[in-house]
Amino acid sequence: MDNHSTSVPASQLTPAFNTRIFNFADTRELEPFQGVLGQDRAVNAIQFGVAMQKPGYNIFVMGETGTGRSSYVRDYLRSEAKRQQTPNIWCYVNNFTNPREPAALVLAPDEADEFSRLISDLIDQLLATFPAALEHPTYQQKKSAIDYVFNRRYDKAIELVEREAHKRGVAVYRDSSAISFTPMREGKALDETEFAQLSEEERDEFHNDIAELEQMLSDQLAELPQWKRESSNSLRQLNQETIKEAITPLIQPIRERFNHHDSVISHLDAMEEHLPRLVLEELVEERLLELREEYAKRSSLEESLLPNIATNHVADSGAPVVYEPHPSYANLFGRIEYANEQGALVTNYRRVTPGALHKSNGGYLILDAEKVLSEPMVWDALKRAIQSRQLKMESPYSELGLINTTTLLPAVIPLDFKLVLIGSRNIYYLLQEYDEDFKRLFRAVVDFDSDLPLNDDTLYSYARLLKSRIDEQQYADLDKSAIERMVRYSARLAEQQNVLSACIGDQFDLLAEADFIRRMAGDELISASHIDRALQAKTERTGRVYDKLFEQMMDGTVLLESSGEAIGKMNGLTVMSLGDTSFGSPARITATVYPGHKGVVDIEREVSLGQAIHSKGVMILSGFLGNRYAQKFPLAISAHIAMEQSYGYIDGDSASLAELCCLISALIHSPIDQSFAMTGSVNQYGEVQAIGGVNEKIEGFFRLCEARGLTGKQGVIIPESNRRNLILKPEVITAVEKGLFSIHCVTHVDQAIELLMHREAGKADEKGDFPAGTVNGDIIARLEAISRMGEKEKD
Repeated sequence: MDNHSTSVPASQLTPAFNTRIFNFADTRELEPFQGVLGQDRAVNAIQFGVAMQKPGYNIFVMGETGTGRSSYVRDYLRSEAKRQQTPNIWCYVNNFTNPREPAALVLAPDEADEFSRLISDLIDQLLATFPAALEHPTYQQKKSAIDYVFNRRYDKAIELVEREAHKRGVAVYRDSSAISFTPMREGKALDETEFAQLSEEERDEFHNDIAELEQMLSDQLAELPQWKRESSNSLRQLNQETIKEAITPLIQPIRERFNHHDSVISHLDAMEEHLPRLVLEELVEERLLELREEYAKRSSLEESLLPNIATNHVADSGAPVVYEPHPSYANLFGRIEYANEQGALVTNYRRVTPGALHKSNGGYLILDAEKVLSEPMVWDALKRAIQSRQLKMESPYSELGLINTTTLLPAVIPLDFKLVLIGSRNIYYLLQEYDEDFKRLFRAVVDFDSDLPLNDDTLYSYARLLKSRIDEQQYADLDKSAIERMVRYSARLAEQQNVLSACIGDQFDLLAEADFIRRMAGDELISASHIDRALQAKTERTGRVYDKLFEQMMDGTVLLESSGEAIGKMNGLTVMSLGDTSFGSPARITATVYPGHKGVVDIEREVSLGQAIHSKGVMILSGFLGNRYAQKFPLAISAHIAMEQSYGYIDGDSASLAELCCLISALIHSPIDQSFAMTGSVNQYGEVQAIGGVNEKIEGFFRLCEARGLTGKQGVIIPESNRRNLILKPEVITAVEKGLFSIHCVTHVDQAIELLMHREAGKADEKGDFPAGTVNGDIIARLEAISRMGEKEKD
């Protein structure tokens, strides 16, 4: 077989694109790119989702992280929202009849701040008016009249007792807290010594008189509590009337300003009814006046009167667009805060803190799907809010019995917003499958593609996109070589020669690192050399494990041959992923064959190290052998296949082609050229199928061969269907150009056999027989011989 028919020329090992489209020296000549690159399907979908105003058309944005989905969606929503109507503003206000259930007022965007300012002015006026209003002569006169009535009644009662006491020779003394009686003689009060000198009869008479006088005093003052109550009630009524007369003109301007708002007028009515009692308690009570500072009085009034503005939109600013990075229950639905007053937790309507739903009402709320689903109780509550179109603040933990403190039940606010969830395709399909509500609520799907077609339009737009990032982050401009290098890097990320990767985030990270290297070097523009150095630096930072493994291959700890021949041994290729880096590593595959009936045994599977897809690949080999070679006699072999020196889990069927060739070599004792490494999957008809990570696999084997010395015979065999995925490093391409290394693409196992064994595979004739002396002929002969051995044993 002619090896040149399968070898890939160096020109096909990297993307070929029209560099003439870059008709500029550097990016200083370019206009920045606006929007999102190459995502027409997603752009059309989001335009539909925003324009569709029916219920249930919330938006789910799906795609890989780094495709620019979040930033584009935010930018697009903001530009659309600016043209939309600014929603009304909701305020929580004191429910004077039931403070545990704060009321809600709705105001136009330009009214909420004014309403709050007018109430604040009212508080200033109340502080200025009281207690000054109660020092007015008219008020003092009325108060004196009330005091006079009480004092007159009291004095009359005392006078009666005094007259009777005088008749009996007893003096009456009054002080602030008590009334006392003292014996008199000749108009003069007696002290204790003089009283003791009186006869016993006189002393007893005085005691009897005083007892009768005390009883008389008690009878006269029996109605004193009633007089006090009447006086206190009269004074309270006077205070309330006086306060009310002073308050009405203060509230009147607010009434006039909001007379078109029935709900505001109703609230002002309730406030006016409640205010006299509040003013009396907070501003008039004499026991408090000296103790409380001015700020404390003001704070107390604010806690009862000032509105709590839950949403705040500037007039004519458009609809709100809110992104909540931490969608916890409290951050979405709001929370009720508490203050510690003398060891007790207290709260009121002013301590209701709004959440993202308050802020986005009338606009758009953007959330990360994965974060929403990981927060307890949030997803169900969010769906309830969307379906009921109501924002109800309630503690999710009170239902579980975790909160025993008395809490508030704020009024329900009507909800009208569009929810935009951003998540992966996996999450979208899982929700579609398992959540019935999700299908009804998220009918607008925006799917961001992971690839962009590599054509002239995309190339030019890609250069402009890099320019927009440069301007945004204040990087240096890129010269033409740097743009071409970025295109090749993008194609490498996509693992396809005719597409670019839509994962722009990784490419922007590389741009940042290249600009850092350019700055360290003191160069004016970013060039291809800066990008290459940035890539090398990243490989060095993340390549410790790969370097250790490579050292083990070089010192013989890991057994691998890159020259000579061997029976039943083959160099397979694997890809290892660690964090954000992946690398290719050769691995030796060995096979043994002997007569028996076990079939092809996968050693990795037997010891539970082989995962399902790897085991499937090995089992297919039995199907291939039986179908192709054992049509005229039973397949009576036992074969064991192993991936040598692998001590972790192995998955994927990309080694099945190498395992098949290894098995054939062991079966017919024909040596395999160890200068080759091979990757590829095979089906039951011997056709070679595509695999992943082809570039890393080739580069992993190339590094080993280069370190040991390139002989010109070494190379890698890959599936033909992976040809379009080849985007190799410059050093590999240079080696292929010089004829020091080769890459072969095969479509069938026969092509691989001829490359590895340097023998003709052989084609079947019309009867299905293979020519003698060919590899396939030897396989048939060997299998038939083993089958006969089995029959003789039975005989």
